[in-house]
Amino acid sequence: MNGILEADFQYIAKAELPWGKLDNKTVLITGGTGFLGSLIIRFIDYLNVTQHRNIKMVALIRDEEKARRVLDNCNVVFAKGDIRNMPTILTDIDFVFHCAAVTDSKTMIERPVEVTEGIVLGTYNLMKLSYEKKVESVVYLSSMEVYGTSLISGKVSEKDLGMIDIFNARSSYPMSKRMAENICFNYQIEYGVPVKIARLSQTFGAGVSIEDNRVFAQFAKSVLDNKDIVLHTKGESDTNCCYTADAILALFILLLSGEEGEAYNIANEANHMTILDMAELVVKKVANGSISVKMEIDKESITRYPPPVKLHLSSEKMLKLGWSPKYGMQEMYNRMIEYMRN
Repeated sequence: MNGILEADFQYIAKAELPWGKLDNKTVLITGGTGFLGSLIIRFIDYLNVTQHRNIKMVALIRDEEKARRVLDNCNVVFAKGDIRNMPTILTDIDFVFHCAAVTDSKTMIERPVEVTEGIVLGTYNLMKLSYEKKVESVVYLSSMEVYGTSLISGKVSEKDLGMIDIFNARSSYPMSKRMAENICFNYQIEYGVPVKIARLSQTFGAGVSIEDNRVFAQFAKSVLDNKDIVLHTKGESDTNCCYTADAILALFILLLSGEEGEAYNIANEANHMTILDMAELVVKKVANGSISVKMEIDKESITRYPPPVKLHLSSEKMLKLGWSPKYGMQEMYNRMIEYMRN
């Protein structure tokens, strides 16, 4: 195992959580080959190997070849199928991490119908399955994008939703995430499904694929390739960020100790800055001034990227559950780049 990732897993496993609740139980993970889904699987596998917890895993995947490559050596059962039309799962399920969703803006713009179907129908199917299986706990991975354009000047709590332009193809993602959260809430209220909602900020660190094309990965690859960072916007949007290990720890806190039917922001408040500020931090602190920031803004940027968002997420609810994020922005990049390099 990559040394950075192993250190991250050790850090998570040392947290004072009721890990014993997972012993001899079965966990379903959707989006098993995705960024966070695959990390959750690899961490549970780590718990099994190092602590002998005998946690069984079922991963919902579409591409078995990719799953075997991404989850190499992990002891996990694959359920092959599309979340929009769930395959039959015969085994009992005790816990669920619902991670499946499109995350790249290009697909959101070019295939908004399919993005909406995957999030809305997929979440409905997962809630229905969770009810039928009488699961002990579900964590739905939502997004800070549900806030849209915030009307709050200070820190944004979970009740402070802003506006989303419904006549914009890229809104397929945040609008669908809002609907999915409502589906989760409805299943908790009407059927008692013990679901908790994690509104994730921009999450990155060890575990990010070198093939990832999101902005943080592009910045990291610029450092690795010793090339200038190129921005296609003015970089005015705020970033609310969290290191991968901190985020995974938060997800397990919600799974084992979160309040049913509640949404929680998962963001390190200390890592709040604009995209431009983050790019400049990477250039100065991570690349030590060996590269620079350049701007190449064209007409395509107007539709390809969401409008500038000013959003400073409050993590108060997560902090009250005992979560305390460890990693600052510079160390997030250092650890991600070291992981990618290896």
